[in-house]
Amino acid sequence: MDVTINLNLTPVEARQLMGLPDVQRVQDAALATMQDRIVALAATLPVEGLLDAWFGGKANAAIDAFRNLVDGTLSQDLAGGMAASKRKGSARV
Repeated sequence: MDVTINLNLTPVEARQLMGLPDVQRVQDAALATMQDRIVALAATLPVEGLLDAWFGGKANAAIDAFRNLVDGTLSQDLAGGMAASKRKGSARV
């Protein structure tokens, strides 16, 4: 004979049912400590050093390449929009 029991419990209720301790305060304290350490460490790291590490010492070249890509895309979009508006204007005349 098979018996199936379905329990609809929250995680807190399940822990209480199984007799496990409530560790939420300990977990919150540990996470707060980790967050404080990460924020303190991040404040001491120079951004240029991270960029150089990520881009192999060529952070400025990567930033310039990205800037050129964005500038080129924007200028193409602007030129295309102006050309389209000129075509619309000439069609009206």
